[in-house]
Amino acid sequence: MQEKKHPLPPFDESTAVQKVRMAENAWNMKDPNKISMAYSADSKWRNRDVFINGRDEIVAFLTKKFEKEQAYRLCKEIWGFRHNRIAVRFAYEWHDERGQWWRSYGNENWEFDENGLMKVRWASINDVAIGEGERKLLWEGDMRPEDYASLSEMGL
Repeated sequence: MQEKKHPLPPFDESTAVQKVRMAENAWNMKDPNKISMAYSADSKWRNRDVFINGRDEIVAFLTKKFEKEQAYRLCKEIWGFRHNRIAVRFAYEWHDERGQWWRSYGNENWEFDENGLMKVRWASINDVAIGEGERKLLWEGDMRPEDYASLSEMGL
C-alpha cells in the first residue's frame, strides 16, 4: 500500500497553506521519526551546507538539530505555490548550551510526489544572535496557536 500524506498535489491556495501549517506543527513537536514520515523514503535535502538523503539521514539530522537548538519554536509562512511545489519563508528561535538566544531566518523550496510526500527540500538559513528580550515566538506548548501572529504580522 502506498503511503499518502494529504493534502495531495496539485495544490490550490487552501491546500498549500494547510501543507505549510502541517509542516510547522510537526517540526514544533520535535519528533524526528514522526517528521521524517512526511518525506518520501528517498527524499533529498539541502539544509544549509548539509546534504541529506532518505528518512534515516533525516532522523539523524533532526535528532542532532533538536539537541543543539534548545527551546526551539518555529513559524512558517507560505511564499508561493504551483502544482506540486511550495515556497516557504520561516523564522525560528532557540538557544544554545550557553544560553545564547538565536533567531534563524530562511527560505525553503519544497517539491512533493503524487502521494503528498515531500521528495525535495532545499533550505537556506541564516542565524542572528538575539537577546532573550527580543524573542517573538513565545506561545505556550509546542504548536503555534491559530490566532498567534504570522511572520508578516510580527515584522519578521
